[in-house]
Amino acid sequence: MSTDGSSRAKALDLGLLTLRTAVGATLFAHGAQKLTGWFGGPGIEATASGMDQMGFKPAKLSAVTAGVSEAAGGLVALGAGTRVASAAGAAAMIAAADVHRPNGFFAQNGGLEYPAILGIASATLALTGPGRYSLDSKMGHRLERDRVGVAALAAATAGAAAVLYRRKKVTAAA
Repeated sequence: MSTDGSSRAKALDLGLLTLRTAVGATLFAHGAQKLTGWFGGPGIEATASGMDQMGFKPAKLSAVTAGVSEAAGGLVALGAGTRVASAAGAAAMIAAADVHRPNGFFAQNGGLEYPAILGIASATLALTGPGRYSLDSKMGHRLERDRVGVAALAAATAGAAAVLYRRKKVTAAA
């Protein structure tokens, strides 16, 4: 492969397309499971019940927020609103990783490995943007700016931290 700038840019854009598609489709499927019961998921009522047991209050709002944040992965896969949708996915995965943290790192033990990697990949996409092979790029989307990704990720992280702080208070009181 040539090392000229054009070939490198194409390879980078293909890499971002691959990452966006894998992460976005995975997050979308998980969000759809929570919200609608698709793909063998529990649906919103059962998700809310689970959120309640994990200490997320109010449970139904937490379930809807988690489901929508993950379902936004569909936008990530398409490269539409990528920076904001990726930041939302990263926030959902911060909360999921915290739930799994007591089980250690590895997924086979119920650990945080899987949500952490999805969260890191989502954060990466919020910071890098979708690349040239995306709807954002084709439409010249005004939110496709570096500062938007940084701001969205900072806001999403702060939101996740607030939710986890509230969860910690609820579980400590229980």
